[in-house]
Amino acid sequence: MTHIGMIGIGLMGHGIASNLLKHGHHLTVLEHAGNQPLDALRAAGAQICTSAQVLASQSDVIILCVTGTPQVEAVLMGDDGVLQGLRRGTTVIDCSTAEPASTEKVAALVIAQGGQFLDSPMTRTPKEAAEGRLNLLVGGDAALFERCRPILACFAENIVHTGPIGSGHRMKLLHNYVSLGTVTLLAEAAACAQRSGVDTQTFVDVLAMGGGWGAALERLKPALLSSDPTGLRFSMANALKDLSYYNDMAQKMQAETSVSKAVQSTLQSACDAGHSQALVPELIGLLAHRHQA
Repeated sequence: MTHIGMIGIGLMGHGIASNLLKHGHHLTVLEHAGNQPLDALRAAGAQICTSAQVLASQSDVIILCVTGTPQVEAVLMGDDGVLQGLRRGTTVIDCSTAEPASTEKVAALVIAQGGQFLDSPMTRTPKEAAEGRLNLLVGGDAALFERCRPILACFAENIVHTGPIGSGHRMKLLHNYVSLGTVTLLAEAAACAQRSGVDTQTFVDVLAMGGGWGAALERLKPALLSSDPTGLRFSMANALKDLSYYNDMAQKMQAETSVSKAVQSTLQSACDAGHSQALVPELIGLLAHRHQA
């Protein structure tokens, strides 16, 4: 089986790592303060490494699942980074959400050193990550994509080849803009409903039988009906990051951004008010109580 090194064992990465081990791969993970607890992975056979350089020197495939572009660049290009230990022929698969221009830059560095690169951002939630049912949007060489598909299939249900390097991250930003934009719109409407005295169950039922039905409403339902925000375990800070990346990409393409900037502004206000680590569904309550004395 393939020797896989993995960097970024957060909520999504832990599920990915678990499924790689279930499929019999040799897995080494980088120890980091931002990881989820590693006990279950250790018990399943994962090795722990304290150096990205050493991890790279032992790996046929390296999977990154970190927060965003600054973290991707640091873990690849840092003094003890992946590029310091990368072997010829090793494939780097970046499952993070990152800025496409940076993706193209770091991919060129990997390739110049004899490695290979796929950007493979994911959609869905930690629940599907644990179940091995993520969606992957993969940019890169088509032949390399096909060679890596069996590894990706260990933790993904739907795998789409989106085109050349960088296209996976472009598609991910488009997806997250639509997804988070819809959630933000619904949160604002739900806050208005609360202030207007509209019954919450009625609000949900009417949207569900009409034009408001969809994944965004389903993820907000627990927050609306039982004050449980965990239907969408995604922080306000991460949502703001993704919208910032999207708007930067759209502006470089000279695309229209009036709606996306409004979504970003709403998320920015929540973060500025000290709620950056709140889950996105908590936006409903924040908006419902805004401007109240």
